[in-house]
Amino acid sequence: MTGQKTVPNVFINKTHLGGCDNTLKAHKDGSLQQLLSGENEAYDYDLIVIGGGSGGLACSKESANLGKKVMVLDYVVPTPKGTSWGLGGTCVNVGCIPKKLMHQTALLSTAMQDARKFGWEFDETVKHNWNTMKEAVNNYIGSLNWGYRVALRDKNVNYVNAYAEFIEPHKIKATNKRGKETFYTAAKFILATGERPRYLGIPGDREYCITSDDLFSLSYCPGKTLVIGASYVALECGGFLAGLGLDVTVMVRSILLRGFDQDMANRAGEHMEEHGVKFLRKYVPVKQRLPLNSASHFLVLQVLIAVGRDACTDKIGLDKAGVKVNPKNGKIPVNDEEQTNVPHIYAIGDILQDKWELTPVAIQAGKLLARRLYAGSKAKCDYVNVPTTVFTPLEYGACGLSEERATELYGQENIEVFHSLFWPLEFTLPNRDNNKCYDRVIGFHYLGPNAGEVTQGFGAAMKCGATKEQLDGTIGIHPTCAEVRRQLC
Repeated sequence: MTGQKTVPNVFINKTHLGGCDNTLKAHKDGSLQQLLSGENEAYDYDLIVIGGGSGGLACSKESANLGKKVMVLDYVVPTPKGTSWGLGGTCVNVGCIPKKLMHQTALLSTAMQDARKFGWEFDETVKHNWNTMKEAVNNYIGSLNWGYRVALRDKNVNYVNAYAEFIEPHKIKATNKRGKETFYTAAKFILATGERPRYLGIPGDREYCITSDDLFSLSYCPGKTLVIGASYVALECGGFLAGLGLDVTVMVRSILLRGFDQDMANRAGEHMEEHGVKFLRKYVPVKQRLPLNSASHFLVLQVLIAVGRDACTDKIGLDKAGVKVNPKNGKIPVNDEEQTNVPHIYAIGDILQDKWELTPVAIQAGKLLARRLYAGSKAKCDYVNVPTTVFTPLEYGACGLSEERATELYGQENIEVFHSLFWPLEFTLPNRDNNKCYDRVIGFHYLGPNAGEVTQGFGAAMKCGATKEQLDGTIGIHPTCAEVRRQLC
């Protein structure tokens, strides 16, 4: 009947499980308990992942690799301007990838200004073409969208472009763009729906303003732009728009980069001001209308809202599944294994309460979750000392505690702060930004060129528990910015 030629030959509820090894494996990954309780009998899938961003894709592919029947449901609700995108989530389509490419575009402008000091001679007027950049960026993103679909197909993951909503704890309704409804069941679910930009809630914001969801595929150059907000998205977008030669003003309600080290955040803002970005401090917009006017009554061509993001959890039927959600922000509380209050429903990525909103974190959490569920692994995602970088014109990398947080936890008398101003070698000939790169080690904070590359290495060292003595004993690579950072730590 089974083709198995060894004993024992195990059946549970009429389902053939296999021999001794298979039974032990089923015990470790939890599927034995499902069979004993009859859970597997009626379900279409072992796992349904709701959300096709970085975390959801990583988890679905890892689960399929471990032999599970997996479905991914992903649907992008268009913005008020009608913008939508393909598979891959925020990072790939309207976040990290296009942001970094447009940041690099702006850095090239600075490099051309520096070039004459290094002996390059050119007379022609240099100008930037928004549409050329936008088409190149979007073509690259399109290739990534296609690659993700191919990868899911190769792993035998069923991808459905439809909006998922729970109607029962183990059953969802999937609605495609034509309104057709299909129903699916699964033994387990993973929520990976991510976040979308928050609007202001004032008259005209949705009609006349854009967000980062619209900016990277905008069909025209935005021109004179007012950026509302002081988040990393606001400063990054304002920074690269100014680097393209546009007139940019950033409207700030209170502080820059809330949650980051404030000394470093203010220095990043000062650098932007010194390079042409204007700041309106302690302002909030109250109305948006045509012709476009800010609260300070000056005319702009485009208003970009970047005041934060909201978790996409309010319209997926979590109440019908019994999943608890923080009513203040829509975030989902989970335990240290990303499990919600409903045992068969898990959550990863930006929608988690009090966790990092970073692509690599979601990917790591998704892979490790799949291995715990289906391979008997015990490894959990470590959310401590996660390195990150804000791609402002002068980049800011950080890992560990800010000075404010360290003081709050340990007291000012128990922490020691190392300061240093330095001048990168590549800034010397053009005589640019003298002594404007800055870092401190409470955790690790670095403001300067290639911040992501520098911070990644120190993040690994901190994860391994490196001491100051060990860093002092490490010989640096000369001449580099990271060499100076090593000497300070």
